[in-house]
Amino acid sequence: MRIPLPRPRSLAGQLFAMQAVLITVVVAGSALFTYVSDRSQAELAAERHATAVTRSVADSPSVREAIRTPDPSAKLQPYAVEVVRDTDVDFVTIMDPRGIRWTHPDPDQIGLVFQGNTAPALAGRTFTETYTGTLGPSVRAVTPILDGERIVGMVSAGIRVEQISQRAQGQLTALIVVAAGALGLGAIGTYVINARLRRHTHGMNADELSHMHDYHQAALHAVREGLLMLDGQYRVALINDGGRELLGVNQDEDGADVVGRSVAELGLPAPLTGALLASEPRVDEVHLAADRVLVVNTSPVTGGQRRGSVVTLRDVTELQSLTGELDSERGFTQALRSQAHEAANRLHTVVSLIELGRADEAVDFATAELELAQALTDQVVAAVSEPVLAALLLGKTAQANERGVELVVSDDSRLDDGLLPDTLPARDLVTILGNLIDNAVDAVQGGVGPRVTVTALTEESGAELILRVCDTGPGVDPDHAEAVFQRGFTTKPSGSGGRGLGLALVSQAVARHGGSLSVATAVGGGAAFEARLPLREAAVAKSPGGAV
Repeated sequence: MRIPLPRPRSLAGQLFAMQAVLITVVVAGSALFTYVSDRSQAELAAERHATAVTRSVADSPSVREAIRTPDPSAKLQPYAVEVVRDTDVDFVTIMDPRGIRWTHPDPDQIGLVFQGNTAPALAGRTFTETYTGTLGPSVRAVTPILDGERIVGMVSAGIRVEQISQRAQGQLTALIVVAAGALGLGAIGTYVINARLRRHTHGMNADELSHMHDYHQAALHAVREGLLMLDGQYRVALINDGGRELLGVNQDEDGADVVGRSVAELGLPAPLTGALLASEPRVDEVHLAADRVLVVNTSPVTGGQRRGSVVTLRDVTELQSLTGELDSERGFTQALRSQAHEAANRLHTVVSLIELGRADEAVDFATAELELAQALTDQVVAAVSEPVLAALLLGKTAQANERGVELVVSDDSRLDDGLLPDTLPARDLVTILGNLIDNAVDAVQGGVGPRVTVTALTEESGAELILRVCDTGPGVDPDHAEAVFQRGFTTKPSGSGGRGLGLALVSQAVARHGGSLSVATAVGGGAAFEARLPLREAAVAKSPGGAV
C-alpha cells in the first residue's frame, strides 16, 4: 500500500505560520522586557521610597527628643508602627549608633543588634541595599540621625522583595492579558489576510507558483499569435514575442521597451488604435498594421471596475492574399464559363451555317471571332509581356466584359518579361493591380459608357514601375484623397464580407515595397489611381531596353 506523502504547505499557509511565530516572539519578547523593566523600576522606586521615609524619620524633632530619654523605645516603637502603616513600607527600625534596635515590627527583636550594614550611615551617608534580615530579603535604606554634628542614632526603612515581586507580577498579569489580546488580534488579521492570499494563489505553494510562472512564460513566448494585455489606463502591461512582431513595436527610437507605454503612443494605425482602446469587446475585426493584415479580438477584464483588457492578434496577411487570389480565380472561372457558353453559341452558329450550305459564311464568321479574341490577347501581351500581369489583365478584361464594362490596356503600356526583381513578388502585383481594377469596375458599372483604362510601364530611367488605373466613374472627392486608402473607408453599401479593405491592402502592399500611391482626377472625369514601385538596379539591368 502506497503511503501518500504530505503535500507541501501552501504559500499562504507558510506565510501564516511565519507571521504567527513572528507575532508570538515579538509579543513574548516585549512582555519579558516589560516585566524585567517594571521589576527594575519597582526596585528603584522602592529604594527611593525607603530613602524618603528614613530621611523623614531622621529629621523628625520628636525622634531626637525620644532618643534623649532614658527609654527611647517607649516613644519610638508606637511612632515607628504608625509610620509603617502610613508610608506603605514593611518596617522602620530606629537604632542607636551601635546598631541596638529601639524599634522593630517584631517586638521580640527590640534590643537586639540590627542585621545589615551600618558603616556608611555611621560615616554620615544615606545608602540603600538589598539585604536578607529577620523579615527576609528586602530593599532597605539606612540614614544617620544627627543631633547637631553628632550621630545619635540611625533609621532603617525597607520593603520586602516579596512585595516588590507581587507588584511586578500584578503588572505582568495585566501585560499578559494585553499581549494575549494583541496576539489574538494579530492572528485573526494574519488569518484573514492569508485567506485572501490563499484565494488569489489558489492554495498553491511557492514551488508550484514558480513552476506556474515558468510554464506561463514558456507558453507566452511559444505562441505565434500575438497576445497583448492592457491595464485600466490602456497601458501595455504585457506583450509576447508574437505581438511585438505583428504590431512592429519591439522598441522605440530611444530603445525603450513598449511595456508601460500607452497604446496611443505606439504609432499604430488609427483604426487599430481605436479597436485597442475600445471599452466594449471586439470579435474577429480585420485591421491593418504597418505591413500585415490582423484579426483582432479584445475582451475586457472586469472585477467591480475596469481592470484592463486582453487582446489577441492573428496574422491573416497570407490568408487575405490567398483569398484575393481565390476571388480572382473564381472570377476567371466565371469568365471562362461565360466564354465557354458564348463559344458554344458561336460553334452552334457555325455548324448551323454549314448545315444550311453556307460554308463560306461559316468560315467568315469563325475567322472574325478568332481574330477578335486573338487581337485582345495580342494587345495585352504586346503591352505587358510579364506573364502574371498579362494573365491578370486578360482575366479582368473578361470579367469586366461580363459586367458590361470595357477594360482596355493603354498604348503607353510597356512592361517586358523578366523586368521585375525577385523582391517584388507576383502576389503583391496581383494585390495592387487587381484591387485597383476591381475598384474601378465597381465605380463605373451602371454608368454611361463605362470604361477602365490600365497602364503598366516603367520610367525612362527604369527606376520605377508605374501602375495606373483610370475610370469614367464619379471620381473621388479631393477631401477624401487620403482617407480613401484607410481600412473601412467606402462609398458603397456594406456587403456580407464588409467593404473598405481593398484599397487599404493596396496601400499596405505599396508601402511595404517603399512605393507611393496617389489618386487624382482622370482626364475626362473619373478617378485615376497611380502606384509607383521602385525597381532595384539589378532588376533594371535585366531589361533588354532598360536604362542602366
